[in-house]
Amino acid sequence: MSAFFGPTHRRFQDAHGTRKLADRLEELAHPAFEPQERDFIQGVAMLFVSTVDGQGRPTVSYKGGAPGFVRVTGPSELVFPSYDGNGMFLTLGNIAASTEVGLLFIDFERPYRLRVQGRAALANDPALLGLYPGADHVVRVTTSRIFVNCGRYIHRNAGSTLSPHVPDPRGRQPFPAWKRLDLFAGALPAPDARRVDEAGGTMPIERYPGEAGA
Repeated sequence: MSAFFGPTHRRFQDAHGTRKLADRLEELAHPAFEPQERDFIQGVAMLFVSTVDGQGRPTVSYKGGAPGFVRVTGPSELVFPSYDGNGMFLTLGNIAASTEVGLLFIDFERPYRLRVQGRAALANDPALLGLYPGADHVVRVTTSRIFVNCGRYIHRNAGSTLSPHVPDPRGRQPFPAWKRLDLFAGALPAPDARRVDEAGGTMPIERYPGEAGA
């Protein structure tokens, strides 16, 4: 029996003659981080998180931060922060409904990618949250499978400039320009609405400058 593959996967594998290769890759998957995997993860500035809601509907979210924002805290455990976003809380809401997650880490320089599957939960430890100034929550993932994927279709990207919105050591970050769009007037939380007024009020989407130059 395979923990990875079901009948639908096997049909494709058999049609393309890759069943033995797939089995070998499954054998190489492991629940605990190897030293080089730990070092790679703790040096990334981004990851992609897949989650599903209580009705089985999937979503994928991008999470970014300064290198080191993902921490490997145990042989089969990692944590990462959740910073202020668009207020939908798709990732956290999905985790609260269905803990199964998939993480994708990509190195756009080598190129190289690493997949992590496991179960996620919110970590309410104040000391842990204190490691991430500016974070609203911290997510803890207990890994079940870690495996490398082929990196040949990864497009190289030499850019290494971090977003100006990554919180600084005191948790401060620029106020996002998108919250000033008149599309969101009357829908923002009260503290954000005050920030909009302090920044000069709302603006039409035609004047939206983007976020890169904050």
